[in-house]
Amino acid sequence: MAPVRLAPVPKLTVTVITRNEGENIGPCLASVAWADELVVIDAGSTDDTVAIARRHSARVEVRSWPGYGAQRNYAASIASNDWILTIDADERVSPELAAEIKNVLATEPARRGYRMPRVTWYLGRWIRGTDWYPDYQVRLYDRHAGHWNDRRVHESIALDGEPGLLHHDLQHFAYRDISHHLSTIDQYTTLAAEQWAEEGRRVSLAGVIVHPPFAFLRNYVLKRGFTQGAAGLLVSLLNSYYVFLKMAKAWELDRSGARGAGRGMRKTQNGALPGTPDPAPRIPDPGARSHR
Repeated sequence: MAPVRLAPVPKLTVTVITRNEGENIGPCLASVAWADELVVIDAGSTDDTVAIARRHSARVEVRSWPGYGAQRNYAASIASNDWILTIDADERVSPELAAEIKNVLATEPARRGYRMPRVTWYLGRWIRGTDWYPDYQVRLYDRHAGHWNDRRVHESIALDGEPGLLHHDLQHFAYRDISHHLSTIDQYTTLAAEQWAEEGRRVSLAGVIVHPPFAFLRNYVLKRGFTQGAAGLLVSLLNSYYVFLKMAKAWELDRSGARGAGRGMRKTQNGALPGTPDPAPRIPDPGARSHR
């Protein structure tokens, strides 16, 4: 027997943060067209991201880039509804996940937030192994119970209470090709190394040498990357390379005396890295152990 609902079904706002996501924003918003409200916070796109979003009936605001967590919090703060589903422009909500979300809201949510598995499309297949899967993400939440932190990379939400679990996958189209994957690794290992330096974490040269091989074994053997064909092998290798590059950059910063230098160490005031004045807030995190 279906549970009897005593309160009105809560309405849902979907939020997306963007910059230069003209290739992705259309399919992204089309996958959540069923939601009660679509909110896009754009960090000054120079392509047609804003125009495409408006064609999909999204409410669009252009706002300078304050960092990932701050932008997500702002998007939630201006929503017309308390329940928020936040996704990135390179993600899609499948019909199965959409139905599951609607059902949770229709039968009175038992929790203040919900996590969902995320599956990444890579080299022509869905990757269902390595550190990339199930890659649980808390994306559906009551905004009065959740707040995003301000980490440079791997930002996460602090939720009042334990999240519930949804079972259908959030689809992630992170990388166009291997070259795109490698450039993203370079960008986000810099952010991760700077985060470690701010936190005062020490990295030894021995750690730089030892951790990457273990990351490969974890991805390829323990997390069953070997079941995913050539794509699984490449993901495992590149995840171990991510670990190597992050730790090597952190070791370099430690040697230079940048440890604990604070948030202004390597970024401009709006969060941009030197030499990259227009950081795109699409964050397909290639990171080993936390594929965003």
